[in-house]
Amino acid sequence: MSLNNEILHCIHERRSTRQFTGEQISPEQLDALLDAAIWAPSGINSQSWLFTAVQKKETLLHLNELVREGFQHWVPDDDYAGNLRAIREHTQKEGYCFYYGAPTLIIASNRPNYANAVADCACALQNLFLAAQSLGLGSCYINQPHWLQNDKPIRAYLAGIGISEEHTICASAAVGYIQTPSPSPARKEGTVKIIC
Repeated sequence: MSLNNEILHCIHERRSTRQFTGEQISPEQLDALLDAAIWAPSGINSQSWLFTAVQKKETLLHLNELVREGFQHWVPDDDYAGNLRAIREHTQKEGYCFYYGAPTLIIASNRPNYANAVADCACALQNLFLAAQSLGLGSCYINQPHWLQNDKPIRAYLAGIGISEEHTICASAAVGYIQTPSPSPARKEGTVKIIC
């Protein structure tokens, strides 16, 4: 039995894209990506997620400005965010774009007080990323709306496009055509253990 198949190939070939062309993906491609997302596993098959695809340029640009403003008073609740001062300075640089200029941003949210909310959405976005790779599209996991989900101006704006203020913003995906391919980083050793 050969282990060389399309899914494994997509897993090995996919990279996080941070430079997109301005060309919008087709409605058929968007439908395929969202279909891949909703076929992901979810806790007790709850399927309680919501995937909001934002393609309107003005909406994305306004959300980017809200993110820039939000980072100026953001207080992270863990140490993953690294140096907060550096993040604040970076987000104020001219040309900063949290979604890397992708023409489509898909925001994954889920119902509140649900322990599997983030895990379910992460599984769904991985499906979406592999589907994007198979369609010749680039993608990137985006954290900023999740980090800033308690920012009032951002939540009010997201509510205006149909994301309930009660929902947890779990993650987002930037999707579009690749302008510059990302390099292939080596895999770290010592990250797998097999017990027989």
